Amino acid sequence: MIYASLFAMFFRIGLFSFGGGLAMLPLIFQSVQDFGMMTAAEFSDLVALSQVTPGPIAVNAATYVGFNGAGIPGALAATLGVSLPSFILILIVVKFLERFQESKGIQGAFLGIRPVTVGLIASAVLFVGETVLVNGPIISTKLFTEGISYFNGIPIMLCAATLLLSGVFKVKPITLMIVMGVAGALLCG
Repeated sequence: MIYASLFAMFFRIGLFSFGGGLAMLPLIFQSVQDFGMMTAAEFSDLVALSQVTPGPIAVNAATYVGFNGAGIPGALAATLGVSLPSFILILIVVKFLERFQESKGIQGAFLGIRPVTVGLIASAVLFVGETVLVNGPIISTKLFTEGISYFNGIPIMLCAATLLLSGVFKVKPITLMIVMGVAGALLCG
């Protein structure tokens, strides 16, 4: 049954992902690829949509995948699947963290988990960057044979402008989403 499969897939993702929604994206992508649920381009659209809609990215992505695969019941199954592990784990952690907060083992576990989280987020950045900013794999001989036409100019300009506006001028993310959405529509429309 598709609903049980969606629930189980996203329950595993929710249970074994650390670092929030961006860190979950590579696992979600791998899972939807294993099930043949969507292409890389469709997943890239899912990431963009999950970013601009309110709520956690992982929940938005799960809802989108579930709806895409099995309508509203599929969306509910996937959303419940990705959310339930966090709910259960936070109840357990709150119960025991205070008691074990000074434990060297717990501190060591967090020391090991933090770099993994950074790596998973970087992996998500590379995946989305690859599907949005270039016409194929980032590491390829085409880069040397086809030159600059290999890169998608408008998305690269919008990405660079976003980095500049966000990093230097501290423009708010919502404002950036609206401005870059309008800019993309005007430049590509």
